[in-house]
Amino acid sequence: MVRAQVFTVAKIFDGEIKDTDLSLQFEELAPLEDGEYLVECHYLSVDPFMRAYAGSYTIGQVMIGIQVAKIIESKNSIFPVGETIVGNLGWRTHSIVKPTDDCDIYILPDIGTLPLSAALGVIGATGISAYFGFLDICKPVEGDTVVVTGAAGAVGSIVGQIAKIKGCNVIGITGSEDKAHWLESLGFDYVINYKTTKNLAEDLKIGAPKGIDCYFDNVGGDMSTIIMSQMNVGGRVSVCGSISSYNARTPARALIVQPVIVGKQLSLQGFVRRQFKERWMVAIKQNLQWVQENKLKHRETITHGFENTLKALVGVMKGENVGKAVVRVKGSQIETESLDFNSALSKFKKFQGQ
Repeated sequence: MVRAQVFTVAKIFDGEIKDTDLSLQFEELAPLEDGEYLVECHYLSVDPFMRAYAGSYTIGQVMIGIQVAKIIESKNSIFPVGETIVGNLGWRTHSIVKPTDDCDIYILPDIGTLPLSAALGVIGATGISAYFGFLDICKPVEGDTVVVTGAAGAVGSIVGQIAKIKGCNVIGITGSEDKAHWLESLGFDYVINYKTTKNLAEDLKIGAPKGIDCYFDNVGGDMSTIIMSQMNVGGRVSVCGSISSYNARTPARALIVQPVIVGKQLSLQGFVRRQFKERWMVAIKQNLQWVQENKLKHRETITHGFENTLKALVGVMKGENVGKAVVRVKGSQIETESLDFNSALSKFKKFQGQ
C-alpha cells in the first residue's frame, strides 16, 4: 500500500500566507480498481493564483496545484505505466486518478532533453496562459508598443518574448535591478523598476513616446490605471491577474479607470487558461518550437523537497522568484536554484507524431 504526503487547508488564508494555514498529512492509498492509475509527483507548480482562489477553499481540502507526475501503476490502458502526465492533482506526492476525475490531465508529449519541470512552465500552463492571453486578447501587430507588468514572473517573461517575436516594442515593469537586467538580456526594449522609479508615468513616456497599444496586466492597482492612461485609442488590455491585491485584508482602492477606458475606447478582457483547453496543444507545440529556435528563453526558481512547498508559495507572493517557481518533489539530480535550460537547445527534439 502506498503512503502519500498531502498538504490540506487548515485555515483560510487571511492576509499574508502563514505556516499554519496548511497542514502536512499522510494518507494511505487503497489498491487500484479497474480504470484507475497511480502517479508519483516529480514537480509541483507554484503560482500566485493559488492565493487568489483562497475564497473558494474549504477546510480539509487538498491544496490546489498542477503537477508533473509519472504513472507507476495502472489498470487503465490509455494511461500505461511509464508515461508522464500533467494534471491539476493538487499538492500530493502520490495520487490515484479515476476515469471520472476532472483534473485537466494529459500525457506529456516528447519534449526531448528539456527537464520535466518545463511542462509546468514555458511548455505548460504558464506558456499556455502567456500565448493565448497575449495573442488572442491583445492581438498584437508588428510595431505595436506592449507593456507587461510582473514582467520577470513566469507568465510575464514569456509574454514579453512572444511580443518581441511578433515585432513589438516591449516595456517590462518589475521590482528589482537583478530582474530588470534579466529582462534586458531577454530583449525587452525598456525596463522600469517600479520600486525605485520616481515617476512611473514619466518613465512610461520615455519608453513609449508614441503611446501604448497593448497592456498585459499581472498586477492591477494604481499601476494599471497609470499605464492605461497612456494607451492609444483602440488599445487592448489583457488581464491575467492582480497580484498587488491578493494578500490584502480589505479591498484595495485604486484610481478610477473607467474614464480612460471610455475616452480611449480600450478593449479590456480577463481570461483563464481553461477557456482555451481545446487548443492547449497549439500553444505547447508553438512555444516548444520557439524554445528550440532560441527565440523563447525560460528561467526557473526551484525549491527542493515536498515539505517546502508552502515556503515556495510564500516566496512567490513576496516576489522572490525569477521566472517560473517549481518544487522538485522526486528525483536525485542536483539543480541550481535558478535554472536556465536553454543552453541545450541544439539537442532538443520536436514532437513525434503529435
